[in-house]
Amino acid sequence: MKPALILLLCLLMAIPTANGETAMNTFTPNWNNVKPLGRTKPLEDSLWLCFSGSGAEFTAECTRLAITMAGDSNVNDKSNQTRIAIEVNGQRVVDDMLDAAEKTYTVWESETAQPITVRAIKLSETAMSTCGIKAIVTDAAAIQPTAKKERTIEFIGDSITCGYGVDDEDANHPFSTTTEDVTRAYAYKTAQALDADYSMVSISGYGIISGYTGTGESKVTSQLIPTYYEKLGFSYGSYQGETPANVAWDFSAYTPDLIVVNLGTNDDSYTGTDPERQEDYRASYTEFLKVIRRNNPDATILCTLGIMGDRLYPQVKNAVAAYTEETGDTNIGCLKFDVQSPADGYAADWHPTAATHDKAAEKLIKRIQQLMSW
Repeated sequence: MKPALILLLCLLMAIPTANGETAMNTFTPNWNNVKPLGRTKPLEDSLWLCFSGSGAEFTAECTRLAITMAGDSNVNDKSNQTRIAIEVNGQRVVDDMLDAAEKTYTVWESETAQPITVRAIKLSETAMSTCGIKAIVTDAAAIQPTAKKERTIEFIGDSITCGYGVDDEDANHPFSTTTEDVTRAYAYKTAQALDADYSMVSISGYGIISGYTGTGESKVTSQLIPTYYEKLGFSYGSYQGETPANVAWDFSAYTPDLIVVNLGTNDDSYTGTDPERQEDYRASYTEFLKVIRRNNPDATILCTLGIMGDRLYPQVKNAVAAYTEETGDTNIGCLKFDVQSPADGYAADWHPTAATHDKAAEKLIKRIQQLMSW
């Protein structure tokens, strides 16, 4: 269905039926009737969500509202199903795993029509599964996108940014999308505290020159964020037969004021203390900064590292210095996070707990306020 026709249908008034009940209207979400959160892709029958934190936000005045979510090819894989949340007026009313091709959630019921703000958000990461917001069914005459915020941030990262394991504070437990929640991670918390719109480009285990190696013997070149930075995402599953790595991202759709890069934790599993490998990381980081700048000519860039180890942070600083020297671009800075403390515990696979994320967010917020005068 063409966007113009969808918009026309969305503006039709709800009318009473023969028995006096109010008719329900069905809206297919698109960039005209909802505000996209992060990178999304409007399709004919749904809004496709891939990266952590992607979703939609809208307002409606109604007595009833339900949302149908669509799963992808991994709906039967319990370890990799998409975890989603739906909020009404800032309160989480749905927190669920998409274990079926479609699931419908009634998120609002009241005796009289009331204005509500609804946010549907993908809590788990893109690699394991993607999903779609298929339909919004309500007796409202229309749904409207919430207003864009004055501040915009893009976060580029790995499992830390995704909120890997944050709901499972047992370091000996393995990864599961059931315990991922991007809203409890430092990046999302930072955006909320600064009242900024956000976009996440983050995948667990990924780096700049190598993904997580385990042994450190050789590079894992199949897990690099620069490979997918200009894409809608990456996933081992497919949605309606399509994979996000085949969809180019339109950078005009979201223009960040600030870009926070937090990459190097997984590279460190390969580089270790080897000077040549560390220099490889530094040189590739510098080149990646050029890619970021090409797609975001006016954004301030803030390069960070340290939550799960800060050994490569000197090379982050060197990468930024080399980039500035080569390009003359000074709209860039650095921040070293504090390494997570045993006193704050560890989440699954020794990842940061909510307490650690809170401390990281606090430090990042202060640096951003200084850098951006926010």
